[in-house]
Amino acid sequence: MRLRNIPCADEAIRNSAFCIGEPQEHQGHWQDLFPASQPLHIEIGMGKGRFLMDSAVLNPGISYIGIERYSSVLYRAIQKMEQLSVPNLRFLCMDASDIDSVFATGEVERIYLNFSDPWPKDRHAGRRLTSRQFLARYDRILAGNGCIEFKTDNQNLFMFSMEELNECGWKIRAFTRDLHHDPAMNEGNIMTEYEEKFSSMGNPICKLIAER
Repeated sequence: MRLRNIPCADEAIRNSAFCIGEPQEHQGHWQDLFPASQPLHIEIGMGKGRFLMDSAVLNPGISYIGIERYSSVLYRAIQKMEQLSVPNLRFLCMDASDIDSVFATGEVERIYLNFSDPWPKDRHAGRRLTSRQFLARYDRILAGNGCIEFKTDNQNLFMFSMEELNECGWKIRAFTRDLHHDPAMNEGNIMTEYEEKFSSMGNPICKLIAER
């Protein structure tokens, strides 16, 4: 994916009240940043933030943290947040490979992975957010009853993800290869920017929910 550099993005992130710098300092104490102590959900690869912003507005009893590694993308989310100012949502600009140094054991109730980079080459399989390398990190930070929700339009990535979860001993609680025509799994579904784009092109959306 080619990203356009936005010169002011890094400075905007440093100065934004919605972005948390030095996230390691908050490990085990993320609840202190929110108005109330409540379940913590995170999205890895949040893009421009539509999914999390809609989720946070609809669910004030949940605290949300969005993680995005690209500053030029996160900058767009900051611009949106300045219009909304949602109290139960914060952002981190960081690489997802460091999440287990940022969140404490059992601190996260749910992880959302929405339309992650498929990294199609075999030699890059470990970079996929549903690879066994990342599943090991999720295992450390998820609460005992925590779960992963994963959506993609990439059938190969979905098949890979199902296989990795099974190999690592995770339980797939539910799954569908056509979310928008699955009444049970589509109930309460919150769309992402990519989801709207791909579904408008006729691509079926895959989703799974997994737990340990």
